[in-house]
Amino acid sequence: QATAYYSMAIAVITIVVALLGPVCGAISDHKGMKKIFFTTTVAVGVSGCILNGFAYQWIAFLLLFAVTKIFYNMSLMFYDSMLNDITTEERMDEVSSQGYAWGYIGSCVPFVVCLMIVLGAGKLGISMELAMGISFFVTAAWWVLMTVPMLKTYRQKNYVERKPHAFRESFARIGKTFLNVRKEKKIFLFLLAFFFYIDGVYTIIDMATAYGSALGLDSTGLLLALLVTQIVAFPCAILFGRLARRFRTEHLITVCVVAYIGIALFACVLRTQTQFWILAIFVGMFQGGIQALSRSYYAKIIPAEQSGEYFGLLDICGKGASFIGTAIVSVVSQLTGDINKGVAMIVVLFVVGVVLFRIAVTCVQKNKIES
Repeated sequence: QATAYYSMAIAVITIVVALLGPVCGAISDHKGMKKIFFTTTVAVGVSGCILNGFAYQWIAFLLLFAVTKIFYNMSLMFYDSMLNDITTEERMDEVSSQGYAWGYIGSCVPFVVCLMIVLGAGKLGISMELAMGISFFVTAAWWVLMTVPMLKTYRQKNYVERKPHAFRESFARIGKTFLNVRKEKKIFLFLLAFFFYIDGVYTIIDMATAYGSALGLDSTGLLLALLVTQIVAFPCAILFGRLARRFRTEHLITVCVVAYIGIALFACVLRTQTQFWILAIFVGMFQGGIQALSRSYYAKIIPAEQSGEYFGLLDICGKGASFIGTAIVSVVSQLTGDINKGVAMIVVLFVVGVVLFRIAVTCVQKNKIES
């Protein structure tokens, strides 16, 4: 029953973010609005994170978790859309990669601190409830601390001029954008490709916990595996950013997707805990690259002054993909009675994604030649 309620909360969060993303993104594209929206979502998310530590009833905790998660996801959308404002197109791949890299290694700090507090609650002489409350506060404090430099230095350079009835006008622009996306073949095909291959990435991440548990890893082992993935992702994300100086971004994204096809095939034959740790390392090697370069590549092909709106559309693809792949694996596994056959379906997602992506690349190159 607890799992069912949690799944419902995740579904609600996904739908709310998908609906609000493009609307809020379009409004944030107006002059001086992006920083306001980003700051507001961070403030509400941080407050919700702290309050989670005081929620002792499951319904209160679930509601606070949902609110916190919604505003956290919204803040990331605004954060991603700032990429066009903080760097040039030539440096976009490297800056995006550095952002993901330091995000990976930075998240390890509160993760380790909170893990030590929770696991060592008895030795510290505190209750588990207090340990969890402290952990939520540490996480919120780290969130604020790491956000302050951004708030101090960010300036919105690309924007849409404010007009009367900005809210209503933003809805009109969203309608036009949806029509333009269908006409702009390069953007439409990229969004479609991203939907499929990022679906595969998220599904592998989500299924990793179930695999680890099936192989006998306890909760501590699973948390350590996650930590290893984050640590490995740090230097590899930086490496992909530097490789983007010498190789075309679209070629590196293709390499990452092909590598994930190999990872998915390897996941089909997992039998031992050692193989699970190897899988965690391989995921870390390509996770940062595929996320960072996809973000920077998309930022290059969209109108810079409408980045909030367009990243809202990208967020719909990412959030929509976050549960479809898992659902496919579950259905196929139930029908065949073999989880490996279910996992094999992830390969199909990557194959479809890479084919659509290469078609999108062709369209981008064709547009450049024509212009």
